[in-house]
Amino acid sequence: MAHPRLTPRVQRRAALAASGWLALAATAFPGGSPVRWIPVLAFVVLAPGLALLLPQPLGLRPGARLEALALAAPVSLSVATLVATTLFLTKSFSLTVFLVVLALFVSVVATLPGVPLPAATRGAVERDGARPSGTRTLRIRSPRFRERGTGGGG
Repeated sequence: MAHPRLTPRVQRRAALAASGWLALAATAFPGGSPVRWIPVLAFVVLAPGLALLLPQPLGLRPGARLEALALAAPVSLSVATLVATTLFLTKSFSLTVFLVVLALFVSVVATLPGVPLPAATRGAVERDGARPSGTRTLRIRSPRFRERGTGGGG
């Protein structure tokens, strides 16, 4: 019986979903150990945003990948702040509960299509030949300034 092959897209989604549970497992190491805080920090800073942005239905242009990665960090920190604030207000905050909630969030969101990024499928700046027909080009002339002499003053 042939086993279905996992596409790279499914593998990335599975790795993203597993990253939260790996970060949670890393909390078993001693407190100051880099083996503990590096995976947890990387997960909290990147995973929720990547889960929301990267599973794009049509894929991303090469330039848009960098933009999505740059946007993933603030989105992740926003989600983490909302989760932490909610846990503080309900007086149930602990690192374990915080990571479990984020890991559940990332696991669920990684299975869904990403938030559409309009600039991901087209160029942010249209080329001259890409203007719709019938549109006019507005030329802006910059004012000309006279050069100052070396003596300064006006």
